[in-house]
Amino acid sequence: MKNPLSLSQKLSFMAACTFTVVAPIIGYHTIGLPPVIIVGGSALVGLCCWYFTYLKKPVEPNIILPLFILTVAALQIHIVEEYLMGFAPAMSRLFGIPWSERSFLMVFALIGPVIYTLTSLGLYYKVPIAGFVAWFIFIGLGVAEFTHFIFPLISPELLPHDPHSLTASIKGTTIPTMPNFCVKTTGQYYFPGMWTAILPMIPGCLAIYRLLIRKTQ
Repeated sequence: MKNPLSLSQKLSFMAACTFTVVAPIIGYHTIGLPPVIIVGGSALVGLCCWYFTYLKKPVEPNIILPLFILTVAALQIHIVEEYLMGFAPAMSRLFGIPWSERSFLMVFALIGPVIYTLTSLGLYYKVPIAGFVAWFIFIGLGVAEFTHFIFPLISPELLPHDPHSLTASIKGTTIPTMPNFCVKTTGQYYFPGMWTAILPMIPGCLAIYRLLIRKTQ
């Protein structure tokens, strides 16, 4: 007979399921469809992987914690490029969503590091829910960074053939200076964050590999 989940594991599973459902819904109502696809998809895959690996048998901190710290450190470097090059307004123009730089900074530069710090502490003490957060970051903010290489190939919803920056109101929110990075319009294959997108992908993919290999052993 398989060992049943403990109370803390059950509560962690319920919390992870709640996040997987609620976060995409909030993202859809505040920004639009892209968060549902990226955040929701990453959370769902992370939930499944976490359930069959870390939740039932948390790994030793020396296996997962260094790779997690490397992933979030690389992610912060990546976010610097995104901010400097206008990732949020570029995404707003690309998908027609109201994503302001203030919202971008609030989530990724202020709230994000708090979550990363608490997750590191949780991984050290083998707290079940910390493993879910780590899996979500390895996938959503690690592997999924490859999407930066796809964005320049997509025509923006707002004035796709105009190479100049655009200021417009989207769903009642004014988004200033939205650049156009479509390669067909600009002739340059680039999107904010593309230069450093590979950085969090390397430790993130390595962490996933080690966790899945450990599961099969």
